[in-house]
Amino acid sequence: MPVHGTLSRRLRKDISCQINEEKIYSGATFFLGEEFVRITENDKGPAINTDFDWDSIASVRTIATIPE
Repeated sequence: MPVHGTLSRRLRKDISCQINEEKIYSGATFFLGEEFVRITENDKGPAINTDFDWDSIASVRTIATIPE
């Protein structure tokens, strides 16, 4: 579900993202707002929303599968 006033981006199948060296998100949708980042996961179950304040994000790590 879109979040009003945000820019949304879905992770590609071969890309994962880790924020603050915590949970690794795969197949999630990121909603980027002026005051917060919302990550929405829906893996054949209930939708899970995780919100981050921009000031609480210290690091972002992307993990990609490199084709041989």
